[in-house]
Amino acid sequence: MNAEHIDERTYETDIEAIRQVVAAVQHSQQNMLPEEFVGLFRHDAIWTTGHGRRLFGRDEISEFTHKVLPGAMTDGTVTYEVEHVLFIRPDVAAVKVRQRYLTPDGEPAGSVGSPMYVMSKEDGRWLLTACQNTEVRDT
Repeated sequence: MNAEHIDERTYETDIEAIRQVVAAVQHSQQNMLPEEFVGLFRHDAIWTTGHGRRLFGRDEISEFTHKVLPGAMTDGTVTYEVEHVLFIRPDVAAVKVRQRYLTPDGEPAGSVGSPMYVMSKEDGRWLLTACQNTEVRDT
């Protein structure tokens, strides 16, 4: 079965559900909620941080997140916007996200990120499965 077999209604429902996962990533980051963030991942997920650290499984992701997320947004905030969704199969999607760091006043601050989230639909719920967070640098 391939993504071409997704009917329009299912497609729109899945796109919205994927957007909601990305919105939950934003919410958990903005509010420094490690448990909420970790709960978005599949138990055997892999995640590569913006600085190249590779984390395997929800336990490693949780340990790392509990160290870095509390206090991370004290000098600003971050937003996440879904830029593109490619359905690899009806239950697997590659999601390109735009990540922007902002000052407390909402002005751009620091770098822009370009995460790639491979998500899988598990028991009707979209979960982060294989993710790479990449900093965008001007060259």
